[in-house]
Amino acid sequence: MRLSAIARNAGTRSRSYPDAITIGIVDLRHLTVFVAVAEEEGFSRAADRLRVAQSAVSATVRNLEREWGVVLFHRTTHRVALSAEGRALLPEARAALAAAARVGDAVGEVRGGLRGTLRLGIVQAGAMPRGVSAAAVLAAFREEHPGVTFDLRQGGSELQAEAVRSGELDLAFVGLPDVELPGLTTTVLARDTMVLACHRDHRLAGRSAVELDELGDEPFVELPSTWGVRIANDRAFAAAGVTRTVAHEINDLGTAVDFVRHGLALAVVPPLFVADPAIVTVPIGRHAPGFVVSLVLPAGRPPGAAARAFAATAARVTRPGATRSSSRRRPRRSRP
Repeated sequence: MRLSAIARNAGTRSRSYPDAITIGIVDLRHLTVFVAVAEEEGFSRAADRLRVAQSAVSATVRNLEREWGVVLFHRTTHRVALSAEGRALLPEARAALAAAARVGDAVGEVRGGLRGTLRLGIVQAGAMPRGVSAAAVLAAFREEHPGVTFDLRQGGSELQAEAVRSGELDLAFVGLPDVELPGLTTTVLARDTMVLACHRDHRLAGRSAVELDELGDEPFVELPSTWGVRIANDRAFAAAGVTRTVAHEINDLGTAVDFVRHGLALAVVPPLFVADPAIVTVPIGRHAPGFVVSLVLPAGRPPGAAARAFAATAARVTRPGATRSSSRRRPRRSRP
């Protein structure tokens, strides 16, 4: 059930296709509302995102459902979820909006300046190595292209990468241990080897190096499973054959460091992540987890002019010699 197929003769409002939705000329603003409700999983959050009244969002969705003859969402008092028809149409709606954005980019280039909105994923600033700053890239880009605005979304690297694959984001900064990511074009901005962080009074604080198999009985503070640091750590301990104890899982980097500062747990982090007199960092020997910060774009569809320009600015501002890799392989499902 592809929107592109059922909209081939979009100018004919009444023509039907077997086993397809009858569809007429679609206002891109209506598609924007549909996508916003799907991604936010709610009419109120979609209204906040679009800066319109919730009643207008609800009315737009009802009009689309009436025109297309399908139920796009299942509504309950507690949640809004896509129907089977809605799930089938969402990728096509995103593709239509992306195509319209590329037309807008082309018009902007012809007129002598980029326009439009970039949907950019970012991670917490504390997780970025020295010299890699999303804010610095945005500032440099705004100087060059003041007509481009941003829709910023912060989250774990694995979720941000998936959002770029699905078309929910145009591009994203991610901190994942792999250089090649399925379905994405990656520009590597920085690499680092992570270290053990412990309180200065901990038994390991005076060591010149530590092995992961010495840490099986220690309590750790960790980030959520979709964050790049956590993914790298889980892989490293698995490769070393060590089962560790994650005593605390926290989705805030500053709080995780505070737990180490007060001797509640250890952490494995990028070396520049910690700068505190109460905390000592110790190099890890074999199986030391690596940390790679990249900017990712979708490999399966051409990025718009603004996205291409932003990627070029990011590579120039953060690391002039940044390397680029592309992989169209489908991503494997994450382990639970």
